[in-house]
Amino acid sequence: MGSLAVFFFWMHSVYGDISYTLPEEIQRGSIIGNIAKDIGLGTGQLALRKARIDTEDNAKRYCGINLSSGDLIVSERIDREALCGTKASCVIKHELVLESPMELQRISLNVQDINDNSPLFNEDLVKIEIRESADRGARFLMEEARDADVGQNSVQRYSLKDNEHFTLSVDGNTVELVLDKELDRENQEEINLILTAMDGGSPPKSGTVSIHVSVLDANDNAPVFNQAVYEASVQEHVAVDTVAVTVHATDVDAGINGEVTYDFGHVPEDVKNTFSIDRTTGDIRVTGPIDFEMEKSFELRIKAKDGLGLSSYTKVIINVIDMNDNAPVIDLKSLSVPILENVPVGTEVAIINVQDRDSEKNRQVRCSIQLNAPFKLVPSIKNYYSLVTTSGLDRELVSDYNITIVATDEGSPPLSSSKTIQLTVADVNDNPPMFDEASYSAYVTENIKPGSTLCSVTAGDPDWRQNGTVVYSLLPGEVNSSPVSLYLSVNRDTGVIHTLKSFDYELFRSFKFHVMARDNGSPPLSSNVTVSVFITDVNDNTPQILYPTPEGDAFKSELVPMVTHGGSLVSKVIAVDGDSGQNAWLSYHIIKSTDPGLFSIGLHSGEIRTQRDISETDSMKQNLVVSVKDNGPSPLSATCVVYFLISDNLAEVAEFNHHPDEDSDSKVTFYLIIALVCISTFFLTFIVLILSVRFCRSRKPRLLFDGAVAIPSAYLPPNYAEVDGMGTLRSAYNYDAYLTTGSRTSDFKFVESYNDNTMPADQTLRKSPTDFAEIFGDSEGTPEVSVTVTPLI
Repeated sequence: MGSLAVFFFWMHSVYGDISYTLPEEIQRGSIIGNIAKDIGLGTGQLALRKARIDTEDNAKRYCGINLSSGDLIVSERIDREALCGTKASCVIKHELVLESPMELQRISLNVQDINDNSPLFNEDLVKIEIRESADRGARFLMEEARDADVGQNSVQRYSLKDNEHFTLSVDGNTVELVLDKELDRENQEEINLILTAMDGGSPPKSGTVSIHVSVLDANDNAPVFNQAVYEASVQEHVAVDTVAVTVHATDVDAGINGEVTYDFGHVPEDVKNTFSIDRTTGDIRVTGPIDFEMEKSFELRIKAKDGLGLSSYTKVIINVIDMNDNAPVIDLKSLSVPILENVPVGTEVAIINVQDRDSEKNRQVRCSIQLNAPFKLVPSIKNYYSLVTTSGLDRELVSDYNITIVATDEGSPPLSSSKTIQLTVADVNDNPPMFDEASYSAYVTENIKPGSTLCSVTAGDPDWRQNGTVVYSLLPGEVNSSPVSLYLSVNRDTGVIHTLKSFDYELFRSFKFHVMARDNGSPPLSSNVTVSVFITDVNDNTPQILYPTPEGDAFKSELVPMVTHGGSLVSKVIAVDGDSGQNAWLSYHIIKSTDPGLFSIGLHSGEIRTQRDISETDSMKQNLVVSVKDNGPSPLSATCVVYFLISDNLAEVAEFNHHPDEDSDSKVTFYLIIALVCISTFFLTFIVLILSVRFCRSRKPRLLFDGAVAIPSAYLPPNYAEVDGMGTLRSAYNYDAYLTTGSRTSDFKFVESYNDNTMPADQTLRKSPTDFAEIFGDSEGTPEVSVTVTPLI
């Protein structure tokens, strides 16, 4: 088809329709008009609002829309004759659907006819038998030509090939041959004519039919139908071979001239496929399927012909009665998936179009969805529905919805159809990680190896993917005045907590820190949990002996009087243990002694007591090796040596402040040196005492034993005190030691202590005056020396 000059226009009707006029058979892709401009939208808004073209009853779409330019373009071949037949007006209705908000614009395409069809006769050859007795002016009806075009492009005129017997008479759609000159069968038995029909197109088109006239004897009357128009109704899908209607014509002629036969006149081919006519009875029967939705009525042209060729015509109109044979069709026009779980109530998630091809009551449709879903259907425009939310969504509770839409028509019986829409709810980071426990406790032994697992924390997040991925970290804090990160680390993925340093129970016994669980959402959410760590003691500290303790190479000796009775307290071993509990419970044992039966030690007090009275046969020098052991699973111990001098002579103390090694001859020289030092010391001491007595007669000098040990109170347990000249003793003991000058005897007075086993106070150690003379010399009177041992508490 050549190029066409096409004029487009548009207008708005009172109903908001947009109308375009275009010729049929226009090429695909041709522009009909700019729909965006015509409805007052920018071209960019068409794509934004998901513009699309829909049709009623899901019919074929003959136009489309270019979203980028806004042009309405031809998408299918448009044949006006196929769409509208012989109707003078041919309108194709489409709908422009816009979303956000929902909007519907009706589009009417007025299809103009073009001269693309030639006139056609029902038959290529028409045979007519005319008696030679026919009068001049006799008329013979001819079947008119049909042109599928309309208006000026339809049949406009007829012409007959020149001949001497017939002329042509045309009155509207009535075409007749007029006998202009009598026939003479003897001169001419047959006459051949050419009838031409021409339309009014530019250029015009024509169609011809050959007419064969046989000259016979006279047949005066043509068949006559008893009705000018027959009208009948049949239900769609009626059974084949059902008689729809019967036509009847009569011919008053006799014999063969009065025998009438019936046939279709000029009818479309689809009518011939749907109906048939009995040539003898005139019964019109159904021979093919009848569908109201395809064709609502049929118009048939029926011809009645007598035996000699005279004919007449009638019209038969068969109306189709609609049956409720079409269930509603649900068409999903738009679907917004996935849906964010935090969308507000009333959000539109889908647009539904429901069509029923039936008519009247049979096409009225009700739509519904199940009641247990947070959605509802809201009628929109015409047969459109919007699926909107009715309550908040929670992906953690329900992540997918299968919404079944049921459409039911009003027919009898009603027909229904359903369509299931799957809606997926998209996750929003609305849940912080939650720990499995409100708080965690871990118990660990001190000295644990670095890298060991302390405990693990676990948090869950019901959100999806990265919103539900949990990462663990330590919050800033301190452990024993140091950052917690120096002691601990946490696996960011598993929540397992490892130690970086060992713990010391003696420095701190428990601590707390905080672990944060954070998801990877945007923005991220987090929660914290407190972890309490309790350190258990390990027996890792050896008992520390505070008394007696040798200082350098100097050994300290304890003086035990000869008159000491059995059970008397003579000394005490003092020790402490840095551990706690059972690990710090100390026990004392004598593992070696000079005389095993002379002394005993309190198992847990460390007090050394005599087991019997001291006799003259006991060795003056007594050594005890004491072991101090804790009560740990693997006990630790320390040892010390306690030296005792059994004597009533104080001078012997200095002589005993050394311990010869009887097993080695090499120490003889060492003993001699010690003796010389002692003699020198006594001499100096003597001089000091003489001066002290003369100048400080009123004072009571404190007698110091070289073997005494003073223990600083800072190193003692709370219930121990430092005692000058007497070592470290419990605060429960109080001793007075004094010497008299007049009686030429030395008295050691033991004041009764709180311990029942302490030596009685009325017992006095006696020494002869010559013993003191050896020490102080022979002077006027012997000074009285009083030594008071008082605990420093």
